[in-house]
Amino acid sequence: MPQLHLYVPRELAAEIGRQARARGVSVSRYLADLVRREVGGGWPRGYFDEVPGGWVGEPLERPDQGAYELREEL
Repeated sequence: MPQLHLYVPRELAAEIGRQARARGVSVSRYLADLVRREVGGGWPRGYFDEVPGGWVGEPLERPDQGAYELREEL
């Protein structure tokens, strides 16, 4: 498994340690979970709530599409 090395200010490192302890995981596990959640693919949590021009209103529902249309063969 690849390893990543990064440098952060001492205060940030302390906060990372606190967050990891609060979740009962190692700092490595905490950071791996954070990276996976933020850049692991898919849409970030809450993305569609904040995207400009996003839908505001009742949830959209797709109506019944009816019977399949039969066409002449070519």
